[in-house]
Amino acid sequence: MAQHSFSEHHTRALPADLSAPAFVDQWRKRALIIGVVFLIAAVILGALSGDHWNHFLRAWLHGFMLCFGFCCGGLCLLMLQYLTGGKWGLIIRRPLEAMTRTLPLVFLYFLPVGILGMSYGQLYSWRKYADWATALKNHQISAELAHAIHWKHAILNPYGFWGTSLFVFMMCGIYIFFLNRYSLKRDADPEPNVKFWQTRFENISGFGVLFYSVMLFIVAIYWVMSLDPAWYSTVYGFQFLVGQAYGVFALALLTLMALAKAEPIKSTFRVTEQHDMGKLCFAFVMLNIYLAFGAFLIIWSGNSPEEIPWYLDRIRGNWGVVATLDFIFHWLLPFTLLLSADLKRIRKRLAVVCCIMIFARAVDMFWLIEPNFPDAARNLHWSVGIFEYATLPVAMIAFWMAYYFTQLKRRPLVATNDPHLAEILEPEHVHA
Repeated sequence: MAQHSFSEHHTRALPADLSAPAFVDQWRKRALIIGVVFLIAAVILGALSGDHWNHFLRAWLHGFMLCFGFCCGGLCLLMLQYLTGGKWGLIIRRPLEAMTRTLPLVFLYFLPVGILGMSYGQLYSWRKYADWATALKNHQISAELAHAIHWKHAILNPYGFWGTSLFVFMMCGIYIFFLNRYSLKRDADPEPNVKFWQTRFENISGFGVLFYSVMLFIVAIYWVMSLDPAWYSTVYGFQFLVGQAYGVFALALLTLMALAKAEPIKSTFRVTEQHDMGKLCFAFVMLNIYLAFGAFLIIWSGNSPEEIPWYLDRIRGNWGVVATLDFIFHWLLPFTLLLSADLKRIRKRLAVVCCIMIFARAVDMFWLIEPNFPDAARNLHWSVGIFEYATLPVAMIAFWMAYYFTQLKRRPLVATNDPHLAEILEPEHVHA
């Protein structure tokens, strides 16, 4: 009883205004300006490249996959925090909800991938060479590729591609709608029924995490892995799932640290929570390393002629430079820096690590996508098309960020009807 009184006496009050600070509008304007500048640059470079806009469409797929990862990866992480509980979920909830509500823009990003990729086969060789027998006879494709297209036709066909993609977007939209709706209803509940809301969110999120994990495996195969239909990997979906959490957590933490300059996040985001989230970032970095290196080690040690060319396409012909940068920024730097407990408590240094992680996701996606195409496999050449590839994803992410900041402004930044709220409002020296 005495301990309860002590906590109540030392708990700070939330500010009256829980909306996002005014400087978020400046973030949105800057993001829009960056998006317009880089989009113009990408269009100019696309016109000059002379490769029939092939790199433009590949770069569009790159940007789409990054934005899809932030949006639907945010949905998965949102459901995961409802299942695991803890005060970290209260603090990160509103940024994750804002990410999920960008789904309409992400769906618009998907349409060029589906329409051009399916109608003209500019991305997916299994669509371009659906008549594999004729293509093989005319020496347009190898016997290995013809065999893969033939035997995987039951899955790799336009109906499966569109049906699965639209179903995933529809289901994600349903989950996003109800999770966001119930979150506001929970805050407006005049009688905070903690057990009722906790049970409701757990029931929704339990199946939701399982569903999203399975469906991500499938769409990762359709959207990225099928760029090379002759290759396969049973761990590919796991790598995308963990990679999304890796990028989403870095972006959410970066958002919170930037918002902590003003109320209401200034009152709720203590150094203690920042340190805890830094440790969660470290956990995702280690899991990412484990999956990526484990897949590489198994395939390399097996030296299977069906699997090893995928890595050879990404190591030889100057691709070793990109692979090295991917290793350094994706794993080595975040891992070594996040080992430091002091760094996780210093906001500016932790922000640098988060920026490195987000940049690394972009480099890794480039390494996953571009070498699937015959003109790029084992042949990284610094041409106009590569610079075009570098500008378009930046523009797409910038527009997505502008929409994300818009969503941040539309709701209070702190969920008020939560049992952990009193705890995060306690001073740093108060311990439960």
